[in-house]
This record gives sequence, structure tokens and C-alpha cells, in this order.
Amino acid sequence: MKEHLIRDDTNNSDRDVERILRWAGSADDDKGRAQALDATTHESDSDGDQIDREARKSLRRVAGLSTELEDVTEVENRQLRLERVVLIGVYQSDAQEAENSLHELAALAETAGAEVLDGMLQRRPNPDPATYIGSGKAQELREIVAETGADTVVADSELAPSQRRALEDVVKVKVIDRTAVILDIFSQHATSREGKAQVELAQLEYLLPRLRGWGESMSRQAGGQVGGQGAGMGSRGPGETKIELDRRRINTRMAKLRKQIASFAPARAAKRANRDRHEVPSVAIAGYTNAGKSSLLNRVTKAGVLVENALFATLDPTVRRTETPDGRLYTLSDTVGFVRNLPHQLVEAFRSTLEEVADSDVIVHVVDASHEDPSTQLATVRDVIGEVGARDITEIVVFNKADLVDDDERLLLRGLVPNAVFVSARTGEGIETLMDRIADAIPRPDVTLDLLIPYSRGEVVNELHESFIVDTEEHLGDGTRMRVRVTEAAKPRFVEFESARRA
Repeated sequence: MKEHLIRDDTNNSDRDVERILRWAGSADDDKGRAQALDATTHESDSDGDQIDREARKSLRRVAGLSTELEDVTEVENRQLRLERVVLIGVYQSDAQEAENSLHELAALAETAGAEVLDGMLQRRPNPDPATYIGSGKAQELREIVAETGADTVVADSELAPSQRRALEDVVKVKVIDRTAVILDIFSQHATSREGKAQVELAQLEYLLPRLRGWGESMSRQAGGQVGGQGAGMGSRGPGETKIELDRRRINTRMAKLRKQIASFAPARAAKRANRDRHEVPSVAIAGYTNAGKSSLLNRVTKAGVLVENALFATLDPTVRRTETPDGRLYTLSDTVGFVRNLPHQLVEAFRSTLEEVADSDVIVHVVDASHEDPSTQLATVRDVIGEVGARDITEIVVFNKADLVDDDERLLLRGLVPNAVFVSARTGEGIETLMDRIADAIPRPDVTLDLLIPYSRGEVVNELHESFIVDTEEHLGDGTRMRVRVTEAAKPRFVEFESARRA
């Protein structure tokens, strides 16, 4: 699917090395939303009904219905097509890592709804402060854009506003960066009120320093009798420009969104408090985007969460209840995926969602075993986990998609994480082993109580069965006698039923 054309200046070994990556494929091919991904989408009964996938794909184009004439001018041509993009990147020394990052950017662009035509990597110590890739390479990029017919250039790192404007002046098409692509994907896939508010806040934070003015014609003149009688003198002048007005409105909207997001916190806190009151341990599934977190949740709990071979297919956290092999209840939550160079705005905006990771008892760290660079995935996710203050929580590393790797590759992955678990959410391989590891990792009740519970308090017996470990149970004339193991925090709730005190 990908062809590599490497151009190397061999006359001088110190000169820049440029790599051109071309994505081949016909427009008639069903390339999906992320053809740059190497993994294959598999349907599985364990994924549930997948109602969300049907809703997302409900709008389809029907081929062969166009009545557009072939000889219309370019201005009149209304043919609908995907945005055609060329990728660019700058690296210092590690060319392979740079290529992996550019392939990931291609997958992001295709998930956002674009068609990737070409890619260019430029080796230099630091990005050019003016045009990101340098003036000479910018001219070459302009030729590539003209040759391929692209209408957008996407940079593999965040561009300064001045770099973006200068590069647009050279290539004569729209220029965006990696952050803008990720924000666009999040905007498309957000469904809940909180998710939409978080994405909008991140977009406004990204947009604010990148607003562009359009000259004096956009200024607001305030001269004359503005504001009624007596407002003439002292009110004349250039007034508030359009860009200043936009900045003020954006700041006002951001303040409103922050309050709105904060208002969702009590509901989440109440749900967590309810779980804490019943001593239900929580397990958070975290990992790189498209590593198979939702598929794993569906395999374990039959949650029916959307599963799709695309980056950031699911954004909103999903919490489901399940139990260990010995009958102890715990919650399993799916969280938003991570990616290298994750925009800081998203980490801040989704900090409330990432609380599910920070407040969990165990983190199941899912890694794509078939990925060409799993070590980078591990490091990226662990960095974000550290940012949200969850570095000290027990971690279980899970290499998913184990059915796509052979024994030699598994041996290499073992070298990265010796105690990792290999699973396949599609085939079910290793799921029982993972469940046992989770059961061993979640807090285990260690306080033994001998209780005599009246028959009128059946809800207490039910809670003990659901949340704790019941060693023995005997029905007597005056109640149910139970020998149970509970946590230290839950012990005060059951002191009144201790058999020794009744005796």
C-alpha cells in the first residue's frame, strides 16, 4: 500500500536527506478511514451490536448519480471530493522514527477525512523559524503541491503562527499542523455534551494565538456622536479592531466552557462516591489510540462500545461492571486514547475525563503488539499517565493483537516488558490470564469479621456477597451468621452485626 522513494544527496554526507513517501491506491478502492494503518479490521461477536458505528457511517455517497458536465470550468466544478494533502516533517537524526511519525500522521489525516498524496521529510538540526523546512525546501514543496494537485499541507509538529503564514505564502495552499488534525478528529467523534465542550475548549485555546487580522478596513471607528449625546470628544480614534473583538469573544466563550466542564464534575464524583461507598475497585483501560482498548472492554464485559480501525474512534469514557473469577465486583472503564505529540490543549481539556485513570486502583495499559514501534507507544502513554498524577498506580501492560505477531516478535516484546500479558481481543487468547492478573492486582479484603445479621437486614447480606468475600454462611434462628473478609475502610459499617458483641 505504501511505496518509498528515497532521495539522498550523495555528494556530501552532511547535506540534508529528503525522504519522499507516496501512498499508492486508486480512488475506487475502499480505503476506509485510515488506510495508512497496517492493522486489519475484524468483525467479532464480542464487540456487540455496534450501533454507534452504523450511525457514524449512515451518510453514504452513491456512485453514478452525478449530472455534472465534463467541460465545465474549474470555478463551476462542484464535484465533491476528499481533501488532498501533502505531509511534511523535520527530524534531527533518527530517520526511522521520523518515518513512523509521518505514517501515523497519514493515518490521522485519513481518519479526519483527507486523502494523503505525498510526504516529505527534511533533516536539519532545528525547524526553520521562518518556513519550518527552509526556503529552498519550501520551493520544492510548492512544486510537489502543484504536481500532485494538493490543496492542503500538513506539518508533523506544531507550527508557530508566523511559520504557518510564511509557508502558506510560498506554497499558495492551506497549511495546518498535527495539532489541528487531531482537534478536527476529536470534533468529529465527540458525542456527549462534556466531550463536545472539552473539544471546543481545546480548539479555542489552539485558535486564540493564531487569529489573523485583515488590515485597517476591519477596525471599528468610534468617532462622532457614538453612544449618545456628549460622547463625541474623547471617543474618536481607531477603536476596537476586529481581531481584538474576536479575541475578547473567544476568551468569554472559553470562560463559559470551563464553567460548563466544571459543572459536570459533581455527577462524576457522585458516581465514584457510590462505587467507593460499596467498596467497588476500579480498573482503567489506558493506551495508545487504536491499540484495541474498546475491543478489549467489549470482549470482557460485552459493552458494545464502538470499535473501528481508526484513530480516536471513541472519546467518551465508558464504565462497565464485571467481576473476578472468585466473584468480586469491580468496574472496568475505557478512556480516550493517547498519541505521540498529544496537544497540550487536549490534555488540559480532557483532564476531567482522565480522572478515571488517576482515581483507579489498577491501570490496564494496552499496547498494539503488531505496531512497528511499540516502545514509543509505551513511553507516550506513560508520560501522559504521569501528567495526570497516576504514575504510582499498579500497572498491567497488555500486548493486544497477539494473533498478528509470531513467536520471535513476542520474544522482543517480552524484552520491553517481561511480565506483560499477551491477549487478542478478536480471538479471546489470553483473556483468562488477564482476568487473573486483574484479580490479583485489585485491592483484596483482608479484615475478617464474624457477623450475625438479622433477617430483616437482607440488603447487608446482599452487599457482602457483591462487594466482599464470604467464607462461610449459616442460617440460624435469629439471623444469618457469616464469616466474611472486608476492607479496613468498610469495617465500621458492619461492627454492629459482629456475633461476639451479640453473644
